[in-house]
Amino acid sequence: MAIEHIVIVGGGTAGWMAAAALSRLRAGRPVSITLIESEQIGTVGVGEATIPPFVDFNRLLEIDEREMMSCVQGSFKLGIQFVNWGRIGDSYIHPFGNYGYEMDGISFHHVWHRYHVAGDNRPIQLFNMETMAAHFGRFARTADYQRDDLPPVNYAYHIDAGRYARFLRTYAEQRGVVRREGKVGDVAIDGETGFVTSVTLDDATIIAGDLFIDCSGFRGLLIEQALHTGYEDWSHYLPCDRAVALPCLREDGSPPLPYTRATAHSAGWQWQVPLQHRNGNGHVYCSSFMADDTALDILVGNIAGKPAADPNWLRFVTGRRKKFWNKNVVALGLAAGFMEPLESTSIHLINTGINKLIALLSLDGVTPVQEAAFNRLTGKEYARIRDFLILHYKSTARDDSDFWNHCRTMAVPDSLVEKIELFRHNGQIFREDDELFTETSWAAVMMGQGIAMQGHNAMADSLPEPTTRQEYDAIEQSIQYVVQHMPSHADYLSRYCPAAA
Repeated sequence: MAIEHIVIVGGGTAGWMAAAALSRLRAGRPVSITLIESEQIGTVGVGEATIPPFVDFNRLLEIDEREMMSCVQGSFKLGIQFVNWGRIGDSYIHPFGNYGYEMDGISFHHVWHRYHVAGDNRPIQLFNMETMAAHFGRFARTADYQRDDLPPVNYAYHIDAGRYARFLRTYAEQRGVVRREGKVGDVAIDGETGFVTSVTLDDATIIAGDLFIDCSGFRGLLIEQALHTGYEDWSHYLPCDRAVALPCLREDGSPPLPYTRATAHSAGWQWQVPLQHRNGNGHVYCSSFMADDTALDILVGNIAGKPAADPNWLRFVTGRRKKFWNKNVVALGLAAGFMEPLESTSIHLINTGINKLIALLSLDGVTPVQEAAFNRLTGKEYARIRDFLILHYKSTARDDSDFWNHCRTMAVPDSLVEKIELFRHNGQIFREDDELFTETSWAAVMMGQGIAMQGHNAMADSLPEPTTRQEYDAIEQSIQYVVQHMPSHADYLSRYCPAAA
């Protein structure tokens, strides 16, 4: 059956990202796209930190970066700083760009280790543009200095998720997406095919569709409540199951940092996401090891100003739907699954879900092979991200609380055990199945949390001197040059994309 009517159930970031991207279909075929949302149903609205593929998503939609950043009161993000994760007092940055670059096919961290064991004590962080710019609170885009002989700047955004959804709503409606106000009260399913045929709103309006996108949040109104897809629970690997979010103004007068901060506490961690005029804050924790009141007290005691809203409490079970695409329903965002925002992957998974949907979508109809491919590819993506998040908890030396003792000693997937042991033995990291996180990402977290390389790729020792040393030194010097000539992050924001009133 041809797809002539696409219905998106739920707004928020997931719904309007899907609507904006799918609206491009209308330039080729007269497909109708309807988004249903209710002003009475709030959104989680805490996913304010993004990663670099999100920049590409906006470019694909031909969105003007300056206009968008101004509207969402956004700031730039060069990576994530992790505080107190390996040990209390430790700090490191997981940057968006690579350490150095490959030399004759050898990843840079192997070359760094070669010189490190030979007595060169320069930390590997000196060889990463984003880390050094973040350390000094500076920012510029690659396009600003336009020199091919200098390293690029990889970045993402901190955004107000509610403002971003409203920005995309305007974008999508201008391109023919129709928004319907209301709550879904009933879902009709075809008795033979099992496909969803229509939804009925609380005012008795019936909206029929051929393809449904479930962006209804944790409830999974279509994917779970109607189709009973099932859920795979990962809380035995990632035990945090609560969060409290609390925005605040920066009353200490500090400028917005060009990075997200994740600070580990006794039974979880706190995020700080700096927008232009406020910080987004939250405390993710495990209710088996910490009471709600204690979690809130810790959060309030570690923010940069007075709370600017009431606490927003969230309960969740880390995991994923057993199918992300079931019959003619595709789940995106929280309806598809949830992993804590430790590496800012929530919006990214919406993004990649949309990308895979568009790549697989045929308006001639829904086929089992499309469904199977989407589920297989998305399942692998979720599993790889899950392993990377587990790494942060498992690779710790902290023994100051029952929570950290549990995390340090818990069983983890064999795929992660192999990754850690290979890196510890000789620094080897294999990226599998087009996974999101790069060699630098894995190396940054493992080294940052105390997993030291005991050796390196033997080929690194075959690189010739003195040319290798000259090239090695030149990487550090070029990074120093660029960072010294960057403006402060605050100055850059004020000139490039000052927040709209």
